[in-house]
Amino acid sequence: MERIASFTVDHNKLVPGLYYSRRDGDIVTFDLRFKKPNTGDLLTNAQMHSAEHLIATLLRNSQDKEAVIYFGPMGCQTGFYFLFDNRLLSCEGAIALLQQVFTAAGDYTGEMPGKSPAECGNYINLDLETGKAVCKWYAELIADWTVEKLAY
Repeated sequence: MERIASFTVDHNKLVPGLYYSRRDGDIVTFDLRFKKPNTGDLLTNAQMHSAEHLIATLLRNSQDKEAVIYFGPMGCQTGFYFLFDNRLLSCEGAIALLQQVFTAAGDYTGEMPGKSPAECGNYINLDLETGKAVCKWYAELIADWTVEKLAY
């Protein structure tokens, strides 16, 4: 059986950042790495879940919402994947969009998006302040990111 693309990346060398993971036709996948893999320092479920609700909501309400395919957590608890349609959004534009939405999430005011039993299957696990803190940290990390920095 062939190894999937993400298993071909040497996780021993990865550090937090924003990376170009792969392209499948018109769909580009970015690797949003929050934690260095295999160190025992992982995102908690509440951190991942809360950041996911904030960022997915902001992406799907952005000026580039038609290009957004998916935003969600990695099972290894070290980050997220962002998939977008490269016909509608360039890599430069995707970086700018991520910088914008993570900054907005870090400063978010109001109710946690999707925090009700009707909207989420684990709504009690959501915490606005936890999500904001994780997003603010990542916004600062990628504030000066460029296309040249996307390489693993």
